[in-house]
Amino acid sequence: MKTKIVMMILAFASSLAFAQEYSKEKLKEMDNYLFQETFKSASPKKTSTVVLKDGKVLKGYSRGFDKKKGQIYSVNLKDSITGNTQEIEATQIAELYLYAMGLEKFGKMNKFLSNSRNWSSKSMNKNFKNDQIPFFNEKVSLKNKEAEKEYLMQLINPDFSSKIKVYADPVAKETTTFAVGGIGVTGGVTKSFYVKKDGKVFWLEKSNFEESYSKLFGDNPAFMKEYPVSKMKWDFLSWLIYEYTRMSEEK
Repeated sequence: MKTKIVMMILAFASSLAFAQEYSKEKLKEMDNYLFQETFKSASPKKTSTVVLKDGKVLKGYSRGFDKKKGQIYSVNLKDSITGNTQEIEATQIAELYLYAMGLEKFGKMNKFLSNSRNWSSKSMNKNFKNDQIPFFNEKVSLKNKEAEKEYLMQLINPDFSSKIKVYADPVAKETTTFAVGGIGVTGGVTKSFYVKKDGKVFWLEKSNFEESYSKLFGDNPAFMKEYPVSKMKWDFLSWLIYEYTRMSEEK
C-alpha cells in the first residue's frame, strides 16, 4: 500500500512538471491514444484477404496461425470457393487483412471500460470499429536480439503511417494499474512496440524512449524544438508520432 501511495505521488508530481510547460488543453490533446487495439485472433466467420508477394489475392476464412513469440509466420486459410485449407508461409505473403474475433473484442471492451484513463485518452468507436485489421510482411529481429526473419505484423497507426509505421508487439507488457473501487485510475499503458523508420524495423520499449527520441524525430528540427525529449513522456508516443507526421508532411 505504501509503495502504491509513493507511486501515485510521483505520478502527480510529474504531471505538475508537465503542466508548467503546456496548457491543460495541450496536455489533454497529447495524452490521446491514437494507436489501434492489438488483436491476437481472427474471426473464422468473416472473409480474410491474403495478398501474396506475386500479386495474387486469396480470400477465405481464418483457421488459425503459427506464431513465434506472438508474431505470425504462417496462416491457415480455408478457401472461400473450394473449401480447401492451406498453410501459407509469411515469406509468401505481402499483406494480410483480418477481422477481429468477437470474443476477443468483447474482452478488450471490458478492459477498456475498467480503466478510467481510457475514458479520456481513447475513443471506443475508433479502437473497436469493425474494419479490417491490416498486417504487413516485415523482416524483424524480435526484441532487437534474434536473427531477422519475416513475420506478418499488425500495423496499428494506418491513418498516420507515411513517415513512421508502428506495429503491435503482441507480447508487450503494460505499466502497473492502480485501481480505486475496482476501476483503474492510472497505468495500463503498453510498454513496447515495433517501429519502422527509414526502412528499418526496431523494437521500441518504454525504457529506451529517451535514447530513441532523436532516432524517431531528430530529422525534424521544428518538431524537436517544440517537443524536446526532456518535456515528453512515453504516454504521449502515439500523439507524438501523429504530430511529427503532420509537421513533416507540411514542410
